[in-house]
Amino acid sequence: MDRPIASRRLNAYAVFAVLSGALALPSVGWASSGGAGLTPTVNAGVPGAAAVQAGDATVSASGSGITLQTQASALLRKGLSFSGTASPSAAGDTIEIERSGHQTDWRWAETVTATVAGDGSFGAVWHTNHIGRFAIRAVVASPPLAQSAAATPALTITVYRPSLATQYGPGFYGQRTACGQKLKPNMIGLANRTLKCGSSVAIYYEGRTLIVPVIDRGPYANGADWDLTEATGRALGINGTAEIGAVSLPLQ
Repeated sequence: MDRPIASRRLNAYAVFAVLSGALALPSVGWASSGGAGLTPTVNAGVPGAAAVQAGDATVSASGSGITLQTQASALLRKGLSFSGTASPSAAGDTIEIERSGHQTDWRWAETVTATVAGDGSFGAVWHTNHIGRFAIRAVVASPPLAQSAAATPALTITVYRPSLATQYGPGFYGQRTACGQKLKPNMIGLANRTLKCGSSVAIYYEGRTLIVPVIDRGPYANGADWDLTEATGRALGINGTAEIGAVSLPLQ
């Protein structure tokens, strides 16, 4: 029986470590265009994978007389701005911006607050202190006797952890990964040392996002957290070693 790719990659990493010193690390960027014009990438039928999407899009929700908008993607420990409007009659009221996700045990939790101005506008900044994919809503803090508070429908954001990613592929095509799949040139996926095989990971790179499955173990060198297949790097516009945003997406 063939040994999995992860064990055979150890020696290859020793060679790659010498070469990677010459690679420039592109920083995570925020494309002002919001990724407009990207062509979705078909991911060779790999379960759990999705098409490349624009990561810098503005998302918004309106309901109960409130409008809320923000960016779809953010990096950990960076400011994520929220803005919106409510009825001018709500001037002076407090708006609670709440989140729900794995980190909050899928319950709504206060994230940041804002005060409605005289013209009905409000704004707030969340200094992101948790990674994950969150549902976000804006709620008017209600008086004690009110039966329910006005709230917007939920919108979705993703907070990514900045991390280092390498790439692999050539030299290993046709061989089995540690997760039992045969590696092919068009296979979308990545390697991680601890996440379960098949786990979904959201990746952000220079205005592009892609959800891919864990298909292998590694990386084991260069201080990298992720090892992307060549097809994954190509879909995101990565060539070599790069700083990316990444977060695993646990199921509810």
